[in-house]
Amino acid sequence: MNDNEHASTTHFGFRDVPVGEKQKLVGRVFTSVARNYDLMNDLMSFGVHRLWKRHFVAISGVRPGDRVLDLAGGTGDIAALLKPVVGADGEIVVGDINAAMLGVGRDRLTDRGLVRGLRWSQMNAEALPFPDNTFDAVTIAFGLRNVTHKESALADMYRVLKPGGRALVLEFSKVNSELFGKLYDFHSFKVLPRLGRLFAGDADSYQYLAESIRKHPDQETLRQMMLDAGFDRADVRNLSNGIVAIHRGYKF
Repeated sequence: MNDNEHASTTHFGFRDVPVGEKQKLVGRVFTSVARNYDLMNDLMSFGVHRLWKRHFVAISGVRPGDRVLDLAGGTGDIAALLKPVVGADGEIVVGDINAAMLGVGRDRLTDRGLVRGLRWSQMNAEALPFPDNTFDAVTIAFGLRNVTHKESALADMYRVLKPGGRALVLEFSKVNSELFGKLYDFHSFKVLPRLGRLFAGDADSYQYLAESIRKHPDQETLRQMMLDAGFDRADVRNLSNGIVAIHRGYKF
């Protein structure tokens, strides 16, 4: 049995919940934090998420004229970085299951004058509404860990890629230092929820986000999941001592 495909329950943070409930519970979290999304990421990463995202785009292999699907694109951080890369002839489709996150991102990028070549669409990463072989690249940053059936999402990402395309996953992962890991746990479970309560009035959502990181597959497990989903090759690059990792899967 993979990824709770036939199970009646799945994890929501450290709690087991009915499979059908997880999407709704995750939706509530992101509706709650949508307006404080940048604050959330700053609190979780000490602000370093901005550098991680730039590096993610820099090694994406995306080129001028490419068509890119950015899943869990939420508030548009990755799309804003990709837009100058694909240029006037390229297109970025920003997909997210949460309407509140999409609204924040669309408004933010529109205010910056980023309109042409961007499409915003509410969608479920497990059932993408596109034909086979549609995109040159698929990206997902800090979103895969919230997907109930990750194997389904990875398989659909592979399906919609053109031959020669690649999928990139930027996600919190397993820290590869025991001492650093203890400090990271203290920040995640003792400091982060208190900061969430203080700055965003929402400790529970930040507690879930910290727990969801620990439930996410480690680097090698996710790499194998990509291969099992159909990718012809997959590699992984750790950043910041494994706090996050970039996985790249290729379709030949």
